[in-house]
Amino acid sequence: MRQIFDDTIEDTLNDRLRQLEESFASDVIFHYGEIHPSLEKSFRDFIEQLRKDNEFDRNRLTVVLNTPGGSAETVEKMVNIIRFHYEEVYFVVPDYAMSAGTIFCMSGDKIYMDYSSSLGPIDPQVFNGKNWVPALGYLDKVEQLIEKSAKNELTEAEFLILQKIDLAELRSYEMARDLTVSLLKEWLVEYKFKNWDSHSTTGQPVTQEEKQERAEDIARLLGNNSLWQSHGRSIGVNTLTGVLKLQIEDYSNNPELRDLIRNYNDLITEYILRHGAKVFVHSRVFF
Repeated sequence: MRQIFDDTIEDTLNDRLRQLEESFASDVIFHYGEIHPSLEKSFRDFIEQLRKDNEFDRNRLTVVLNTPGGSAETVEKMVNIIRFHYEEVYFVVPDYAMSAGTIFCMSGDKIYMDYSSSLGPIDPQVFNGKNWVPALGYLDKVEQLIEKSAKNELTEAEFLILQKIDLAELRSYEMARDLTVSLLKEWLVEYKFKNWDSHSTTGQPVTQEEKQERAEDIARLLGNNSLWQSHGRSIGVNTLTGVLKLQIEDYSNNPELRDLIRNYNDLITEYILRHGAKVFVHSRVFF
């Protein structure tokens, strides 16, 4: 009986994914879970399997993304894989795409969200041998201790903490931060801003330098721990468009598209949670 139930759910999800493909005129994939280095080869095979399907030959991919984040290096690998096979990439964030997931979205030509969706600060996750930790939070704390030391305000306990810091580990955190900013700036200019030709207020042409400056501003704001105050802070559509000046395709008032996305996303996330999967991907040729 359980197998019959699961088969019915899978058939329904396959049908709903195809409806999304028709709506976006693209191939559609779904990714749920942490973005971990161990996924790189399987993600490559997953995309190649979809491209080998002879039913369609599309140059656009839509990624429905639900992730708490993970490795920025793995995101770079995934973007390279996707961009080898597709000229245009859309991201749909029904629920959340945090940290490295936010960086992933910035590699898209368009980002679709509604009023309940959220991205997050781009604090890269670094593996310290035991756990994935937010690099910026670590670097901010070290900087705070150094500033206190310069003012002779460091407590004995803080001095012991500072002494135990592994400089090689600290450098790896700095490199992760720099990589995150570099990727975000590169992808925004190359993909998200590629059709940004004129200023909406003045009608004047947009220069390459202005695109780079806007990308720099977005990277700086998304990486500003003092502004967000929490690695897990949710950044919604209004903040993204109003504070970061980032163009988002807001489908909050498009009931047809909103229902297509939610009917698929809500069912598949319930299915994943019931099965206890930590990472899950779906396409029309893979379940």
